[in-house]
Amino acid sequence: MLIKCGKAEKEAQDILKGSQKQERNELLFQQFGINYKDLPNMFRQGSCVFKTEVKDIVKYTENGSPVRRLRRKLKIVHSDNITGRSFWDEHCYHVKELGEFGCDIGKFNTEYLRCFHFENKLMPSTWIVVRIDGCHFHRFSEVHEFEKPNDEKALNLMNSCAVALMEEFQDIIFSYGVSDEYSFVLKKESEFYQRRPSMIVSVIVSFFTSTFVMKWKEFFPQKELKYPPSFDGRAVCYPSSEILRDYLSWRQVDCHINNQYNTCFWLLVKSGKRKSEAQDFLKGTQTKEKNKLLIQQFNIHYNTLPAIFRQGSSVFWVKENLQKKVIVEHCNIIDQCFWDTHPNILDDDLERPRSIHNLT
Repeated sequence: MLIKCGKAEKEAQDILKGSQKQERNELLFQQFGINYKDLPNMFRQGSCVFKTEVKDIVKYTENGSPVRRLRRKLKIVHSDNITGRSFWDEHCYHVKELGEFGCDIGKFNTEYLRCFHFENKLMPSTWIVVRIDGCHFHRFSEVHEFEKPNDEKALNLMNSCAVALMEEFQDIIFSYGVSDEYSFVLKKESEFYQRRPSMIVSVIVSFFTSTFVMKWKEFFPQKELKYPPSFDGRAVCYPSSEILRDYLSWRQVDCHINNQYNTCFWLLVKSGKRKSEAQDFLKGTQTKEKNKLLIQQFNIHYNTLPAIFRQGSSVFWVKENLQKKVIVEHCNIIDQCFWDTHPNILDDDLERPRSIHNLT
């Protein structure tokens, strides 16, 4: 209100500095004619969202009488005082879960609650990798009728989200994605959110998810997003560039294994086999046998499939005309050649990686 009436932000801060509740109420009433208690409850008291038990009509008897059952339903309230015993007495369903209150919670010294706040930090001078995975994406892909075994539009949507994330949070120096998962590498010396894992993971997952929703129409203009996706995430520290590259190599090997299997599986299903028959047919087969199957039955050479399906997506920063930008490539990141071509990605003394055979 002070700013709206012409005060600079610093002036408003100086006026309010050290003021008490009563003084602020008087300021509102005397200068602006506002009684604080007349402001909407949602502004003054916040929102409580909880489940409560209500009797709901589930059916009717033959003579038309309603049959009621207890059901859990969501409720939103803007209560005067959720710390008061009266609130919990009114919503007694929750007392069964939380137990009785001997007196108003508000009478306790709330400072003791700070002792429950546990602030852990990730190990310093290590590569932080945040890996996110789609939750229940089998169902999500079925509901939204994704192409099998790979939907290129969906993969490019994931890649676009990764690019946006790296542009927003420039401590992320490399990303690798395949299917519904993405791994984001933060630089060794990063102090992103003071290296607190809960903050790092939550901000990356939430930004990626919201970007996925916002960009949906860009990649699926004719498809409605029937429900929002969700992703889980975790943060892991890797102490050396060698171990970090082993991790990225593992993800790319996994990309190949899964893609080759899924390509064979869905071609068998599309050719008339039931899913269980396709699974039995492929059980125990090795890479060479699957390649032979693709050539002999479907005239497909695995290595001619799009690189985005076989090798996943690598997202990283490059310099062009003295300008930094994020690019997406579908390439072999296991071989030394990639890292020799892009030495600035890790910007560290790379040790030659161990043989990929040692990763399995």
